[in-house]
Amino acid sequence: MEGLMLARVLRDLAPHLPARTLGWVFPDETTAALLLERQGNLVLAYRPPQPALFLSRERLRGDPRSPFQRTLVARARGDLLQVEQLKLDRVVVLHFGGEAGFVDQAPTRVIFEVTGRNANLLLLEPGEGFAGRILMAAREVTGRRNRFRTIRSGGPYTPPPPYDKPDPRTLTGTDAQALSTVPVGRWREHLDGLGPLLGAELVRRSGLRPDEIPGDRWPQVLDALATLADDPSVSEGIMQDGAREAIRSEKAVALRKALRDPLDKRLTLLRNQLADVGRAEQGLEAAHHDRQEADLLMAYAAEVPGGASHTELPAFDGSGQRPIALEPQLSAVQNAEKRYTRARRREDVYERLAEREPTLRTELAEAEARVARLDDATLEELEALSDCLQAERPEKSPYGMRAVTPGGFEVLIGRNNKENATLTHRLGRSQDYWFHAQGYPGSHVLVRTGGKELAPTDILYAAQLAAAHSKARGGGNVPVDYTRVKFVWRPRGAPAGQVHYTDQKTVWVDSIPPTTPGA
Repeated sequence: MEGLMLARVLRDLAPHLPARTLGWVFPDETTAALLLERQGNLVLAYRPPQPALFLSRERLRGDPRSPFQRTLVARARGDLLQVEQLKLDRVVVLHFGGEAGFVDQAPTRVIFEVTGRNANLLLLEPGEGFAGRILMAAREVTGRRNRFRTIRSGGPYTPPPPYDKPDPRTLTGTDAQALSTVPVGRWREHLDGLGPLLGAELVRRSGLRPDEIPGDRWPQVLDALATLADDPSVSEGIMQDGAREAIRSEKAVALRKALRDPLDKRLTLLRNQLADVGRAEQGLEAAHHDRQEADLLMAYAAEVPGGASHTELPAFDGSGQRPIALEPQLSAVQNAEKRYTRARRREDVYERLAEREPTLRTELAEAEARVARLDDATLEELEALSDCLQAERPEKSPYGMRAVTPGGFEVLIGRNNKENATLTHRLGRSQDYWFHAQGYPGSHVLVRTGGKELAPTDILYAAQLAAAHSKARGGGNVPVDYTRVKFVWRPRGAPAGQVHYTDQKTVWVDSIPPTTPGA
């Protein structure tokens, strides 16, 4: 049910308010009907995805069928004083005056969210407008279901976020002329209270095609809009076509929302990776500084006193004495070697990241373009994008991340201590191979060989995965131990993921994920 249709129902009801209420009835578990004296039933059908609010003269019956409906009977009592709509949004509030009796019942409010698959009915404490504390909701909405807007009994009620669209009932000629370059079928996107059904009815009444731009004929569309605002009913053919369009529209909204989250995460990841390139580039200056100091220490090693915490040596360019901090327990040569090692590590990190920078920028531009197209994409385009993202997503295993070695062996990588223990002690067979970064916390990597030997390329591939999924990630020349699963055991009383192993061999690899297909 669309906003302009709701406004028509409230407009018909308004002259008869305040109205005496004669009680609630419940034809089914998601329908509540309020009997109004001399007006019939005000029916609130809150079953998703097609909720509705309407007046009915039909005789309805039914006892409360849920705790919420029983609470509605007990709390929403007294005269119906006022009914409000939030602009032309699909949110309505009913104000009840309460009643005196053996136990007085305080005034209360009923909020009806006529919002498709998110339809809901709520009881609110007394107050003005739409804000207030929720007494009870027909459908509780937790943060797990909707992280942007929760609805919990006892919590605050937050109306839908505000928006700024012209009211079609008061649309001026200037406003309509501003839409003269917009196809008639898309006017509903720019006007409050119009959805797929009324948008299609506007097209029919205007006499134009949905994809036709009004141009100088915008007064013709404005006249059709005025009749629609006065009588927001639709023809039978439009109802059928509009119902199909409403289903497509709801599906597009849900799909667009589902796609935005992974795309935003992808953007964040790529931007962080490009920021790593920038930080690595800044590290080159520190590497240059380390090399200069190391060269000086090597050149003047004989002049540096043992156990000194600092020294001053003449710069090669003749600019004077250069202070150098030292580790007293190391000799001058050892201090120099430590600086050379640190410089090489920074240079290696930069070289590896710099190689990936063009690819990262290309992927970032593609991800940004996808996000930019998301809002205007048709349902077919959204479905195609969803299929594309699904195809790009790496295959997952219930027991860790999955990869395939160049030789075709399955590789499983633990993502936490529990998965590490499961891979090593439950899934791994005695002749499978087990990899782990030496001396660093990280993932257990299991290569399921079925007793076959691993080729050198497979060993390096699995070792690189183990190094990349450890605390050594980003470093070079990382030692990785590997052995058969039968030589790996969990010590008695040790926590999950902690193991001892023997008969291992060690390879040294760079700790970046391998690029072989299947990773």
